[in-house]
Amino acid sequence: MNTKELFPLQVEQPEAKSLKNILSYYLRYWYLFAFGIALALGVAFAYLRYYAIPRYQITSTVLVKDDDGGGTAMSSGAIDLNVFRSSKNLNNEIEILKSADLMHRVVKELDLGTTYYVEGRFRNDELYNSGNPIRTIVSKLDTNIVNKDIYLVAKSNIEYQLFDNNDEQGITYRFGQLIHKPYGSFTIVANNNTLLKEYLNKKIIIGLHDTRDVAENFSSGLTVSPIKEDATVLRIGITDAIPSRGVDIVNKLVQVYNKEALEDRNITATNTIAFLDDRLKYITGELSDVEKSVAQYKSSNELTDVTTQASNYVEQASDYNKRLSDWAIQIDILESIESYLKQNKGQYKMVPSTLGIQDETLLGLINKFNELQLERERMLRTTEVDNPLVQNFNEQLNNLRANILENLGNIKRSLVITSNSLKASSGQFKSRIQRVPKVERELQEINRQQETKQKLYLFLLQRREEAAISLASTVSNSRIIDTATSTNYPISPSKQIIYLTALLLGALVPFGILYTKDLLNDKIRTQQDVERLTNTPILGELAHNSSGTLVVTRENKSALAEMFRLIRSNLSFAAGNAENGKVILVTSSMSGEGKTFFTINLGASLVLAGKRTLLIELDLRNPSLLFELGEKVTTGLTDYIQSNEVRIQDIIRPINSIPDLDIIGAGTSLAANPAELMMSDKLQYLISELKDMYDHIIIDTAPIGRVSDAFSLRTLVNQTIYVVRYNYTDKRQINIISNIFNNNLLPNPMIVLNDAKKSNEYGYGHGYGYEVKKKRTLLTK
Repeated sequence: MNTKELFPLQVEQPEAKSLKNILSYYLRYWYLFAFGIALALGVAFAYLRYYAIPRYQITSTVLVKDDDGGGTAMSSGAIDLNVFRSSKNLNNEIEILKSADLMHRVVKELDLGTTYYVEGRFRNDELYNSGNPIRTIVSKLDTNIVNKDIYLVAKSNIEYQLFDNNDEQGITYRFGQLIHKPYGSFTIVANNNTLLKEYLNKKIIIGLHDTRDVAENFSSGLTVSPIKEDATVLRIGITDAIPSRGVDIVNKLVQVYNKEALEDRNITATNTIAFLDDRLKYITGELSDVEKSVAQYKSSNELTDVTTQASNYVEQASDYNKRLSDWAIQIDILESIESYLKQNKGQYKMVPSTLGIQDETLLGLINKFNELQLERERMLRTTEVDNPLVQNFNEQLNNLRANILENLGNIKRSLVITSNSLKASSGQFKSRIQRVPKVERELQEINRQQETKQKLYLFLLQRREEAAISLASTVSNSRIIDTATSTNYPISPSKQIIYLTALLLGALVPFGILYTKDLLNDKIRTQQDVERLTNTPILGELAHNSSGTLVVTRENKSALAEMFRLIRSNLSFAAGNAENGKVILVTSSMSGEGKTFFTINLGASLVLAGKRTLLIELDLRNPSLLFELGEKVTTGLTDYIQSNEVRIQDIIRPINSIPDLDIIGAGTSLAANPAELMMSDKLQYLISELKDMYDHIIIDTAPIGRVSDAFSLRTLVNQTIYVVRYNYTDKRQINIISNIFNNNLLPNPMIVLNDAKKSNEYGYGHGYGYEVKKKRTLLTK
């Protein structure tokens, strides 16, 4: 099949035009969009006016102090116990500020576990602090009951009625009276009598909440962030419906943060002081024991100063040795003298010198003896030995010798006793000198323990004083740069965003409905639906008809009539020459798509153009052509084929309502075998004869989506027109004509779109078809 392009297909359409058509389709339902937008904006206005609770932004800036400075390392190598200063980690401080426990303390101190609302027409307004006429003092609350609401109606400044789930009728209490309920015990007092008068007989809702839940709620909305990366200044922010409460929360949060930091420091310092006191007490006892040991050791070893005493011991031992040596010499001299005197007994010789013996008696005796000896020797020079004077001298000398020997014995014994005593004393000093190293080592060990205890005692005493000073000089952990302030205007809900969202929703909801409706609709709704499903050329488009079967008349200038005229022109142009457009087959997917209506009006249009035109009712299973024209059933096609007596002239009859238009009906009886009849030679002969008699023959056949009768006429026709009805023909049935076009099952197939409405096309009334100056398609075998 040779193909020339005549009709613009979907693949050749400009994209911009497609977008324009889509917009045109949706703008056709402008009233839906207008209603949706108006409704959404109205809901947004009502929400903002009556239900939305404005929230304000509260911010504060705080400088977190960095106590970087640690303790001073001890020169002795002791561990620095100064734990009262630390270098702050800003991220840690942020987490501390955002912690639920810190917020829980804030909630408890501000008494935020109880909420108050005054009932309003559209919404309940929350009361807080100075704007709250009452206050609830909770003594006990069952934490298993969360968010318990009770209702109060003040009757006067003295009494009120209380309602809850168990007391729907209300119970009267006096302000200040303790109330016991299954969920807790509490007291309601008048916070401001003057303000309370304004709320008389008004319903005040009291919400009793678990403070943990309240703290978690506020903590989740808290933001803490550094102002700059390299700064320790934090911006603390929170949003709240009541600006004064938000300001109180932020200020109290910083206050509690500083208080807890001080408490932590004080606890650390206090515990450290207690620890140091215990250690000092213990070390004092140990130091006292060591000192007692030193005193006892010195006392037991008769020590004052080991070094001095050792030196004294050496000096005394040396002195003793010297004295022993001197006395030993004197004893030797005495013994020599004694031996000399004993050896010279009876001889009168001079006694030797005492050689340093300092005894005065001995010296006197020796000197006397020597003097007498000298006098005796002088006398012997003049007298005889037997002279009485000499004898007297001899007797005196003998007496003196005896006295000297006795005296020498006494002196010798005295020197021996003294020498022995010195030897004993010298031995003691030697023993002490030998014990000095051991004593000194033992004393050094004791002194070392004493010194260690003393240093530890002094160190702990110093740290104890530092801890006491730190405890007395503890300052806050941060400094408030900007106190908490609230914005003058609420930050949420944002009117601009809500109105914009409402505007978008108001437009998107109708769009979504239309889009979903279009998505779920499996019927052909637009020309683009057909163009997306098949490349079969579209011959034209027919508008919705509400004026009867016949719309093409010489007098009718309606849009629908003009569309048929345009289709007539397109059909003639597509045929190219008279023979190519002689026999036209009109079919569809199923009954009701308007192929009979199209056949009648196409024939009427050709007749108005001066063409001899014949309509053939070949829908032998359900003939309706004559019925639509209001004609009676007479001898027709089935009669001609099944009988040899019926001539061609017998079955052709004019149509009364359309001058110059002839018709061949289906016949007087329905055929039992319509498919076989269409394949008969008489039908081929009939068409051949009729082609010589008429310019155009239009055959109305059965729908090819149900039966295959039309395919039997493939060799008899020149053009095939497939009628598609908007909102009626299923999209899947377009596969039929697409298959026909792609596989050349019927000659020159073209599509006519029927029953177009404004909801079925993106530019109704344009008579979509080819234009002479544009592309065209000639379909040939």
